[in-house]
Amino acid sequence: MNMRKKSPSADKQESWIASIRQFVVLIVIVVAVRSLWVEPFNIPSASMVPTLQIGDFVVVSKSSYGYSRYSFPFSPNFFSGRIWGSLPHRGDVAVFRFTQDTSIDYIKRIVGLPGDHIRMVHGELFVNGQKVPRQSLGHYAVDDEFGNPLEGERYREMLPRENGQGTAAHDILKMRDTDDANNTSDYVVPQGCLFAMGDDRDDSADSRFQGGRDTGQCAAPPGNDFLKASDRDLGFVPVENLVGHATYVLFSIDLLRHPAWQFWYWPTEIRWNRILRGID
Repeated sequence: MNMRKKSPSADKQESWIASIRQFVVLIVIVVAVRSLWVEPFNIPSASMVPTLQIGDFVVVSKSSYGYSRYSFPFSPNFFSGRIWGSLPHRGDVAVFRFTQDTSIDYIKRIVGLPGDHIRMVHGELFVNGQKVPRQSLGHYAVDDEFGNPLEGERYREMLPRENGQGTAAHDILKMRDTDDANNTSDYVVPQGCLFAMGDDRDDSADSRFQGGRDTGQCAAPPGNDFLKASDRDLGFVPVENLVGHATYVLFSIDLLRHPAWQFWYWPTEIRWNRILRGID
């Protein structure tokens, strides 16, 4: 039998092809996991303190609410709505796309579902006409992303789940009670929309602010005098914009102590007590 030996160039070509194939398979696996199951997000601002700290890296379950175009990299527009969709629970911490620019991710707590009535009265949250119970946990202080101090009262709030399914207990920060954002009109959440708020109630650009949301999906209903901070407020959040449910803190670094590029300080800035911590 006459057997021809492969040339070195043929062996090299096959090796390159095998390497490319393995790389493509790896990319497909990474994209599938990131699109369909879990995705990490970092927390850049103080709008969710005390629950989430600046420098937290959170794990988001992509399958919790089904899938929309925003579940996938680059948000391809090959379908609308949600596949296998389900609504969040009141009290869920959710990642969603900003209503005014869907290239930007937001993370807030869902406090209102379609049809809910939401109102703030003297700094306290009312859902469907009922005051949400809360318990004082004492003084709380932290710096925001600009290094400015945030000081106020920390409360344990018991947000009612839908259909009488108990409560979602979580912490909030309150610094004042007398401004417009703490004494609002009655918001009625439209169908297909959600009402989201930050746990740092007085330092959060959330659904209380309705500027620039007079038209389009989940627009403020006409004739209502909603609070406006700018012409690009969050307003009601379309269910389609949901990305996933934030379930736990994977890792956390106190980036406020040193600039982020000074990586040699990172080992001393790790918040060890926040690693793999569940999110209330």
